[in-house]
Amino acid sequence: QVQLDESGGGLMQPGGSLSLSCAASGRIAKLYSMGWYRQAPGKQRELVATITSAGVTNYSDSVKGRFTISRYNHGNRMTLQMNSLKPEDTAVYYCNAVAREIAAQSDMDYWGKGTLVTVYA
Repeated sequence: QVQLDESGGGLMQPGGSLSLSCAASGRIAKLYSMGWYRQAPGKQRELVATITSAGVTNYSDSVKGRFTISRYNHGNRMTLQMNSLKPEDTAVYYCNAVAREIAAQSDMDYWGKGTLVTVYA
């Protein structure tokens, strides 16, 4: 099994900053891309940002220039620095990873349980 543990959500006023972290653990043979997704109330889950094992990043247009995704600790930890927060950033943020478990035949998608970010005026 591969576990993804998120931390760092909370309350923030518009214009403020928050940082989210995700740590991958378990029987990991290879960790490929990792990313953050979010789901606002009544909406579908959407991509926020992704980062490959080589450090190539991709951002949704809605967060580009405000959010920064990073990986470190041999690629097993990921952060999302969120600046200039807006009320529309309010959502549950989920950590995602594409990984292969030790002795597994194929890669799989893994998800964390999510962490709530609330931006309020």
